[in-house]
Amino acid sequence: MLAFLGLFTIVLLLFLVITKRASPVIALTLIPIFTGILAGKFTELPAMIGEGLLTIAPTGVMFVFAILFFGILLDAGTFQPIIAKLLKIAGNDPIKIALATAILSMMIHLDGSGAVTFLVVVPALVPIYDQLGMKRITLACIVALSAGTMNILPWGGPTIRAASALNVPVTELFNPILIPFFAGLLTVLLIAYWLGKKEKNRLLGIVVDLAPQIDSSINPLHRPRLFWINLLLIFAAITSIILAWAPPHVVFMIAFALALLLNFPQVEEQKKRIDAHAKEAMLMASILFAAGCFTGILKGSGMMEAMAGTVETFLPEQMGRQLPLLTGLIAMPASLLFDPDSFYFGILPLLSSTAEHFGVSGLEVGQAAIMGQMTTGFPVSPLTGSTFLLVGLAGVDLGDHQKKTIPLAFLVTLVILFVSVLMGIISV
Repeated sequence: MLAFLGLFTIVLLLFLVITKRASPVIALTLIPIFTGILAGKFTELPAMIGEGLLTIAPTGVMFVFAILFFGILLDAGTFQPIIAKLLKIAGNDPIKIALATAILSMMIHLDGSGAVTFLVVVPALVPIYDQLGMKRITLACIVALSAGTMNILPWGGPTIRAASALNVPVTELFNPILIPFFAGLLTVLLIAYWLGKKEKNRLLGIVVDLAPQIDSSINPLHRPRLFWINLLLIFAAITSIILAWAPPHVVFMIAFALALLLNFPQVEEQKKRIDAHAKEAMLMASILFAAGCFTGILKGSGMMEAMAGTVETFLPEQMGRQLPLLTGLIAMPASLLFDPDSFYFGILPLLSSTAEHFGVSGLEVGQAAIMGQMTTGFPVSPLTGSTFLLVGLAGVDLGDHQKKTIPLAFLVTLVILFVSVLMGIISV
């Protein structure tokens, strides 16, 4: 009975979220409460929800302050000098332009927002691509690959969701795949080089001189005098998280407070900057805390354990032991079928629990999932608004963008997965 109710909970969640019949916050909160009551756990629900919220709290806090931290630094124009310098170095060489596109996209995506990355990078580079005669589809492809791979970072939406669903610290999920992650970034740079070389060969003999198209207007929010201090803050925050000097939520809380105080010391300015980024931060935070309700009830009621036990009886043992590898292989294509909330909160916990029944680490399933599901796959998925923003800003057709980018995005995922297998992070 519990296994059936668990499956019904997940299927109903997938149906309502994917078909947009209900928002993720509503579905993640009310569906498990309803099925928990059907399971006869009415009196135990508050304790289950409370336990789920406690486990999710550090991740939710980390996400809110990470968004605010990087948002403040973007407001302060921290990355503008780097953009100008990179484009000046790139000049009129398509190869250098392509590499600069990848580096800029990776850098801007530090805040974990695809929309911000596309809004900053694409409009800045479209005039350059047009003047050189480079294809805009190449621009969209490189930006997508760069942002998608960077989405694996600990404060990226998919990784936060995976850690929340599996009830593990986000650093425990991400840190072991740090080297494979860098291998993925290197692969993106190699792809950018290859695409740039193709463009250069195509344009041979017709390349014109180019003055980098940088907006020289003065933005009152920019703080050029604090450039190096802001960079130091970013470096200190990321280093502290990767080396586990302090919990991520503590790091970002302190880093945000320092960035806000240094760049916008006036109280009224601080309120305006927080308000400017509050919507995105609170929307994701509400989903994460609703997910705490969902996972708390599914695990506390025994539904998850019952489902995993049922799947174990039908799944061949050899296949069960390969669940992390299989998850890594399907993760990127799954971005075309499942939005991040339905996959990470509905499907991943079941895959993880099933793997543990076969004696395989459920953590490995989560690590394999973030190698592609709504990471490398998010900028090509029709289930995310960011994809349409990217193709709209670049002025390219969605189908053309997917045709060019999906095979390359899958390649990046395979490289990350392959390196993970070689290092023994993913069991085979």
